Amino acid sequence: MRRALLAVATAVAVLAPAAGGAPAGIQAQAYLVRGSVDGDVLAARAPDERRPIASLTKLMTVLVALDRSKLDDVVVVTPAAAGIGESTIFLRPGERITVRDLAIGALVPSANDAAMALGVHAGGGSVTRFVALMNAKARALGLRHTSFRNPHGLDQPGHYSTARDVVALLAAALRVPFIREWSGRKSATIAGGRFVESTDDLIGRLPQFVGGKTGHTGGAGWAQVAAAQEGGVRITASVLGSRTEEQRNRDLEALLRFGLAQYRPIRAVDASRTYAFARVGYGLQDLPLVARATIVRAARVGRSLLERVVAPTAVALPVRAGQALGEVRVYDGSRLVAVSSLVAARAVAEPGSSGKIAWYARRTVHHLVGFVS
Repeated sequence: MRRALLAVATAVAVLAPAAGGAPAGIQAQAYLVRGSVDGDVLAARAPDERRPIASLTKLMTVLVALDRSKLDDVVVVTPAAAGIGESTIFLRPGERITVRDLAIGALVPSANDAAMALGVHAGGGSVTRFVALMNAKARALGLRHTSFRNPHGLDQPGHYSTARDVVALLAAALRVPFIREWSGRKSATIAGGRFVESTDDLIGRLPQFVGGKTGHTGGAGWAQVAAAQEGGVRITASVLGSRTEEQRNRDLEALLRFGLAQYRPIRAVDASRTYAFARVGYGLQDLPLVARATIVRAARVGRSLLERVVAPTAVALPVRAGQALGEVRVYDGSRLVAVSSLVAARAVAEPGSSGKIAWYARRTVHHLVGFVS
């Protein structure tokens, strides 16, 4: 029997209702919300406006320091680091402390002296050299509107980033297991018996919270970037220039919850469905083609997916159950969401000689009757 391929494309809608626009009442001067599933920007305000980012800087500080140091490296605290002021873990000149404890100090309580000590150490004794490394890393990550002037984030001319860039910075930082762990921790105990607590109020307040970083200076206002994850979807959002700490917290929580609500799990491939039928001949019933297994993916609500089925119109016998005979691919625009083989739902044996003779006889009679009539 001749075997031909049939390609069929159908649109499959995600059946959840479309979510609305960004939540009302967001007061941050700049913000951005991005989804991990498709990389889409879900909502934004002034996303590329250059603004001071305060201690969000410390994500880059720790990222670069860990690139150039080992966690167990011992740092001797310089007077410059110990004297930086404002948020501190009260380092003392000449104190010996590990990179691990300094990085925790920079991430959890957002200590400026810890960030400065990391910069001096990883910069080989030069903060200027370390800042150059920070800016090189920013370029490597594609942060086109970001410029650093110090490792701690205190206001300084030429030290800025954007809502879009800090979202990308956090995404890069969270790929480092150490940063992912400690940017989501509520507290820690480090060298000298120092007990430190996080400046991030969303830890424990938002169950889906993964990690983030807060910041506050007179020039930056209240700033924050964070990620939340649920059902295989990670949402990363930033707020810059909030007027109060509580407003910043409310804004960011609302944006993260909004982002998570934009996606729903769907059966991109459904093993209980018959995707195509193939003829097997000899008067036998057509063979159903099904997917090997159900594949669940997260998809944007209200958006149609394109399903492309490639399957034979006819197959040669015998066919065994589970034999791969075609394929289904599911797309969200140009992005491939899921792919699965299509297999025979049952085995079909090739008829014996007597079965074939009987079928040919019936077919001949059928044609003769048709010809006479």
